[in-house]
Amino acid sequence: MRQTLTVFALLTTAIAVASVAAGEPKTQRSTVQAAVAATTRTPANIARDKYRHPVETLTFFGVKPGNTVVEIWPGGGWYTEILAPLTAGKGTLYAAAPWPNGTKGVQGLQAKDAALYGPIKLAAFPWAEGQPKVPDGSADVVLTFRNVHNWRMGNAQEGDYSAKAFAQMFAMLKPGGVLGIEDHRLPESASAEREKNSGYIKVSTVRRLAEQAGFKFVAASEVNANPKDTTDWKDGVWTLPPTYRLKDVDRAKYEAIGESDRMTLKFRKP
Repeated sequence: MRQTLTVFALLTTAIAVASVAAGEPKTQRSTVQAAVAATTRTPANIARDKYRHPVETLTFFGVKPGNTVVEIWPGGGWYTEILAPLTAGKGTLYAAAPWPNGTKGVQGLQAKDAALYGPIKLAAFPWAEGQPKVPDGSADVVLTFRNVHNWRMGNAQEGDYSAKAFAQMFAMLKPGGVLGIEDHRLPESASAEREKNSGYIKVSTVRRLAEQAGFKFVAASEVNANPKDTTDWKDGVWTLPPTYRLKDVDRAKYEAIGESDRMTLKFRKP
């Protein structure tokens, strides 16, 4: 039965792509597919699509070309390489990160291809007085990939600042706007203490933080689930690819497991 469903899904996708090529109206999914297929993407990033499922993830979040999108903590720009062509010419893309050094990855993309990445607006996150800011009530979609656990683990200056982070994301969004979160998933049965050092976080914790900030939970997707990941690694989530904290020790074992088990959650600002 599963094989039959898989074949059906593949055929459905092929028909959808063929329809777009034939000139039929583009769907939200087809515009995401086109952005993921952009020739400007880095080959090393494309190789990770099998773990990150960008078409399914961005389709689930409902990202559209005309949206004002905020990518929180884009790092080296893995998703930026997709979001830039997706919003080019129709929407607006913000890259919000610790100011100013957190935006260096995106600045590198801008230096490499000013036509594509130049329009990206840079902002501070978390924001503090005197830093460039995503205007309140301006965003259609705020996205953050594998970052909430970092805010929960905190920093030396203020400890756990996850509540502040969610409050600022809530402020960025228009009423009806979407918050999309993907993160390393800690089993609900695990000790909450593991959220402080493992890189994993519970779905219940993320939902609590979002709902306390005012968000309404919409839906969860299992598109980024990985049942091979037990999550119980001495060196945390960084044991797995792409980090391989143990370097060559048992590398084949961790490569076979793949990237982490991840939650994919969608919230809405009332």
